[in-house]
Amino acid sequence: MKQAEVDAGERTGLASSEREELAALRRENRRLREDVDILKRATAFFAKDAR
Repeated sequence: MKQAEVDAGERTGLASSEREELAALRRENRRLREDVDILKRATAFFAKDAR
């Protein structure tokens, strides 16, 4: 009921579509952070191996 009021603009808060977008962006952010961590580890590994 409350979410329907938010979606209709009768109440403040995040609309359903905004909630879905926020969840998708958080998933993408988490995945990208994991990718960066993997790349950092790989860089450290190959830098150590090159010496």
